[in-house]
Amino acid sequence: MPIHPEPNTPELVLRVVMMPKDTNHYQTIFGGVILSYIDQAGFVQALRHRHHKWVTAAIDRVEFKAPVLIGDVVSFYGHTVREGNTSVTVAIDVQAERHDTGAVVGVTSAQLVMVCVDDGGTPVPWRSAGVGKQGGNNK
Repeated sequence: MPIHPEPNTPELVLRVVMMPKDTNHYQTIFGGVILSYIDQAGFVQALRHRHHKWVTAAIDRVEFKAPVLIGDVVSFYGHTVREGNTSVTVAIDVQAERHDTGAVVGVTSAQLVMVCVDDGGTPVPWRSAGVGKQGGNNK
């Protein structure tokens, strides 16, 4: 049973403070760092359907609309777009709260296909999958 009764309502799934170790040579946060957090947020959103082993099968086009800066608090909001037999498609919206002004800016968004798998990596129907150990979200 889902943790939240309305899966299509965007909810906060992850919040992270950006640190100097995550910067590129322009002193903004690497896009790959944000992509990694999007992947993690997709996993958290999938867990709201069923605590099982989920892996990322696909991420759609990601366009960065604003840079993320050191010290920004970045929030990842998720909601479910589609429920399949062995997968869920989730949308993740990313916003940065500027550390110096408090202004909130939209950074990017993405849709991910998260697939429920058994310990061998074979897709299984998530509605009937037993509660198993949680897996990571990387293939």
